Amino acid sequence: MLSLLKKILQAVGLSILLAVMAAAASTSADAAEATPSVTKKKSGAKKPSRVKVSVNGKRRNLARATVAPKPSYGQLAGLHSAPDALALKSSAALVMDQDTHEVLFSKNDSAVLPIASLTKLMTGLLVSEAKLPMDEMITIAQDDVDTEKGSRSRLKVGTTLSRGELLHLAMMSSENRAAHALGRTFPGGLANFVAAMNAKAASLGMKDTRYVEPTGLNSQNQSSAQDLARLVNTASADPLLRELTTSPGYQVEVGNRTLQYNTTNRLVKNPAWEIGLQKTGFINEAGQCLVMQAKIAGRKLILVFLDSAGKLSRIGDAERVRRWVESSPAAVVTTQAVRS
Repeated sequence: MLSLLKKILQAVGLSILLAVMAAAASTSADAAEATPSVTKKKSGAKKPSRVKVSVNGKRRNLARATVAPKPSYGQLAGLHSAPDALALKSSAALVMDQDTHEVLFSKNDSAVLPIASLTKLMTGLLVSEAKLPMDEMITIAQDDVDTEKGSRSRLKVGTTLSRGELLHLAMMSSENRAAHALGRTFPGGLANFVAAMNAKAASLGMKDTRYVEPTGLNSQNQSSAQDLARLVNTASADPLLRELTTSPGYQVEVGNRTLQYNTTNRLVKNPAWEIGLQKTGFINEAGQCLVMQAKIAGRKLILVFLDSAGKLSRIGDAERVRRWVESSPAAVVTTQAVRS
């Protein structure tokens, strides 16, 4: 009887362990904006990764549970199937001369899609234009913790930084709690801040844009490449945003620790690029996103890439556009595939 009971307990213990492993694997990845790691491709069919575990003193080699990432809105809408002359990985894109407003390239530029942390560009614009005291100290609260995606943050509840420091982290490193705290402490509170975001969008003619919160973690924050080009055009005229979004790195003092933060856009550190303003974004629903104001072949250009497929594909798309403009600076290519 005791022997039978022992076997049952061992079986139950293994089942519980497998259930815990499966639950852990199904948890969504960190939604906080960060430079993705690069995984080298291997030839041949992919083998499921395995993990060694100990159950009741016995070593077992078990297959690690995997969950396929959710498709983006652009993928669900079939936007990635639209061909374009530059073979971009982004499902929506727009390249425009900032001075003449001439469109050099467009692809599904009116499609309305989630914009992830590109949202923070509007957050930063409102905070900067409000001329709030940048030396005012703000404490990270429980309300600033992400319950939408469960993303992590090194700014623990109770951390106190200046508004200027939080703005720097939100613009350069896409720090979610920093961005939320900026909206929460705006005059009138968070609801008033979100209303101001939408009012500003309307004033800029961003007719297809909607904001519901200041970080971009919520997929209901949506816009089009056309609308975002308008935002980039306005934001690039703000000296503070130009400085913070193109900052390569920044340190903040938190208690007795010094935290190092870095840009989420590796092109900022690339000497081949002359970037005046930039912002990246990513959540599963939005794919990889990037907006920039940059000088290429002597022209000030606004570049918008939405729902790019692949961890580094938005960077690859930007490089493809740069090489194309440098090789034929007078060329204009307009892809008419538009779905909204």
